[in-house]
Amino acid sequence: MHSLWLTGRLISRAIFNGISNISTAADPNLQKKPDPQLVSAVCGFSKERGIQRLIKGQFGDDAWFTARHKSADVLGVADGVGGWRAYGIDPGEFSLHLMRTCEHLVKLGRFTPTNPSELLARSYCELLHHKKAILGSSTACVVVLNRDNNTLYTANIGDSGFMVVRKGRVIRKSEEQQHYFNTPFQLSLPPPGYQADVLSDQPDSAITDNFPVEDGDVILVATDGVFDNLPQNLLVNELKKVQGERCASRLQMVANSIAWMARNLSFDETFFSPFAQSAFANGINTIGGKPDDITVLLATVAI
Repeated sequence: MHSLWLTGRLISRAIFNGISNISTAADPNLQKKPDPQLVSAVCGFSKERGIQRLIKGQFGDDAWFTARHKSADVLGVADGVGGWRAYGIDPGEFSLHLMRTCEHLVKLGRFTPTNPSELLARSYCELLHHKKAILGSSTACVVVLNRDNNTLYTANIGDSGFMVVRKGRVIRKSEEQQHYFNTPFQLSLPPPGYQADVLSDQPDSAITDNFPVEDGDVILVATDGVFDNLPQNLLVNELKKVQGERCASRLQMVANSIAWMARNLSFDETFFSPFAQSAFANGINTIGGKPDDITVLLATVAI
């Protein structure tokens, strides 16, 4: 594991799991194919332009995790709802604890490799019963590579999401869940007395999917700061650069590139961003990017 610090505001971490090709005719056990796994990298920004306090697993109000278990590799992102700041609540605390709890549960083996929505539910339940109340709301997306059957299982609630590219084509992409424009589905723990006034969706509201993956598939898991500012064709052009890539450093460069592009376009007042296009479709005449926290988790499948 290594880190990269750029301009005092960016911290990126790459995670690389080596692939062994060693085999020998003398021992049939060593002829087994290596378990499928993910080679992954992460990069992100807080939407604030000043230097921010750096916390592992967090970019602004966004949070993320990667975890490995003998049965699966798991990636996740969450986006804390910024509106809680007006109530004196740190929006990043809920998303960070949600992802850290998911990571902890995976490492303990307290999850089902075919059911990421159950992992989100268990994490959410632990937050509900935390000794110190952790208040706020968050979207979330979790993907699980099941080693037993080379299948990716996904759960997405809100407008964070994932995209899978194979040979330059999008083979799977998550769907957004919105109550209405710019108001995504979200897991919530409101303060006492506010329950009736706050949108609060249950983990079983998550859209789930599963599909077989192939060696070299590219997986992007990201918060809406990425999808709201980068058109799909730009994302695909970047993702296909790392088709089949098993070098963490090269993967990191593309993760950095995607995060930089999303950040730059988020502050471009003349860019007709995906967010502006969606606003226009909802009767709101606007243009420009959408300043937001940005988290990019990029991975390739190695089988």
